[in-house]
Amino acid sequence: MKIGKFRLLAASLLLTTGAASAREAIPIESFARVPNIQSISMSTDGKNLVAIVAMPGSNNQDTALATWDLDNIGSGSVITPSGDRMKFIAANAMKANRVLVIGRQEWTGQLGGCGEGSVVGATKTFVNKAYLTDTKQKKFDEAFADNTRKIGIGEDIKRCLEIAGTASLIHTLPLDPDNVIISQVSGLSLSGNYYLYNLRTNETKLLFKSGGRTSPGLFNPRDGELLTRTQLEPISPGEYEQRVLIRNPKTKEFEVHENLTRKLSERYTVDIVGIDENTGKFYVLTDLFSDLVQAWMYDPAARKFDAEPLLAHPTFSIGGLILGTQPSNFNRVLGFVIDGPQREVTYVDPNLQAIQAGLKKAYPGQTISVGGYNNDLSRVLFTTSSPQRAPAYRLLLDRKQVVELGEQRPWIDANQIGEERWVTYPARDGLNIPALLNLPAGWKEGDGPLPTIIHPHGGPWARDYGGWDASGWVPFLTSRGYAVLRPQYRGSAGLGRKLWLAGDGEWGQKMQDDKDDGAAWLIKQGIADPERLAIFGYSYGGFAAAAAVVRPNSPYKCAISGAPVTDLNKLGWSWSESRLQRILQGRTVKGMDPMQNVQNANIPVLLYVGDRDVRTPSFHARDFYDGVKGKVSAKYESIPDMPHSLPWYYRHHQKTLGLIEQFLTKDCGTSGL
Repeated sequence: MKIGKFRLLAASLLLTTGAASAREAIPIESFARVPNIQSISMSTDGKNLVAIVAMPGSNNQDTALATWDLDNIGSGSVITPSGDRMKFIAANAMKANRVLVIGRQEWTGQLGGCGEGSVVGATKTFVNKAYLTDTKQKKFDEAFADNTRKIGIGEDIKRCLEIAGTASLIHTLPLDPDNVIISQVSGLSLSGNYYLYNLRTNETKLLFKSGGRTSPGLFNPRDGELLTRTQLEPISPGEYEQRVLIRNPKTKEFEVHENLTRKLSERYTVDIVGIDENTGKFYVLTDLFSDLVQAWMYDPAARKFDAEPLLAHPTFSIGGLILGTQPSNFNRVLGFVIDGPQREVTYVDPNLQAIQAGLKKAYPGQTISVGGYNNDLSRVLFTTSSPQRAPAYRLLLDRKQVVELGEQRPWIDANQIGEERWVTYPARDGLNIPALLNLPAGWKEGDGPLPTIIHPHGGPWARDYGGWDASGWVPFLTSRGYAVLRPQYRGSAGLGRKLWLAGDGEWGQKMQDDKDDGAAWLIKQGIADPERLAIFGYSYGGFAAAAAVVRPNSPYKCAISGAPVTDLNKLGWSWSESRLQRILQGRTVKGMDPMQNVQNANIPVLLYVGDRDVRTPSFHARDFYDGVKGKVSAKYESIPDMPHSLPWYYRHHQKTLGLIEQFLTKDCGTSGL
């Protein structure tokens, strides 16, 4: 795979992102194919580029690992195809000419706590494994392997660990030429310990030994010393305190900081993301003082926050700080991220600020994301994307030339994808619900109402961002003439504590009202046709679709429920392998249980789930189908070898998108949607 032609930055690429005339639907094939290029990164020294690419000759149905020597960029890339079973899904350019690549493999066996899935009995699932190779890709070894893992464990767990690996990368320590920080699974306890790992010699040095209730926080980005940690302590039946401990630089002992410590059930964000080396103060992202997350400075010596936040936004949370990773700017705040409709980066560093401004001018209407750079900024990796255009990757050389590295899906015509809006509508109880609204290309006010899909996200402790939809579902639907509304219903995270906490115990109740109220608002706006409404969701969104099937007075003509949860009683004991997750989120999963209300089914439903889905096992979809099939038109599909989360195989996209298309056009009521 060769790098594309050079292009002068001054020759700006003009994009048309406005409304276009109606076109034919984008084929399923366009979303099913493996992207030409993805998961791209540049080593911090600016010498190497690494990516996952479509395997040559596979017709974009399989992946490969690609590496480039940026000192000889015109010579093309070195490519290693995925294996028959282990498929490359992600990669990262490391220092010392090393490459970290993640593979995924189908596996069936007894996990016993190794990986996501059942603790007892055999599980049909996938396992991920990390490999280290060099830029020539001559040899692939298990990343950060621990040969002691085989002691004292059963054969099934041993086999799982051999396939899945035992370690993961935690911190790259960008100024250290040899070492990174890794976590490594203990073969005896299956708990994680944290080590300084030498990429050249494979030697390790223990930094922190984790326990059942203890986890590391911030490592010093210069030398890997652990600066903070957290500890869970029971304070009453069912209640825990999450204590934040900070290392005292004089005594070297960890001390509890009470003003950073909160009850776990309160669910405050207290995220220590960096340290100001000049003052010794920590950068903390927290919502202790606001409904939204703000950036604050915390003085560990005085044990207090500054009088005013370092950064705050009136409408959205601060999503992160961008700290320097090169000798010229190391550990300085270079910019920040606002968690708006899209994650918007603002640079305060004048050099990066100027580069971003120039790129925005060259690529109008697109989001610019800087993915990496070298010390003198003579090589800058950046991404462009928009709701209409899949991510494209480019390299800026000497601040004046651009090398085209490739676009994920160049075969999709941006003019076939319409407008995206961030909107807000009132729920029936007065709570304001934000949402993303996507419209078909060419539609304008006054053209008449549209068939509409209400499309709630999964989680539910998650949120949607605008821009290119990696699942492909939104452009797939809008190119077929549907309007798509993605409500950020109560229970959604990242948009303020009030909205997040309002979802507690409201599954299928007020959380569901928010979706229905979004449909009513679209009708009032003249956008949605009240006779042509459907709901489609996946994971928690699949629960919402199943709940819509059994709720009275449904506004929808039909429902599509992908990988759903339908039985809240069973979810209570299979919620998560993470104890912390069960403590936090499990107690909020209450409300209307679809499985207890199957007798009230009143609209047609399509249910589908992957047979290797261990997060929302197939019994949820199958049992709900069995309960409603005699009362409404119902379909159930088990998708061979599909896991819960992306990335999926080519055949998975082909199958699921085909099911969705057929159901909407033929089986959504008597005449389709």
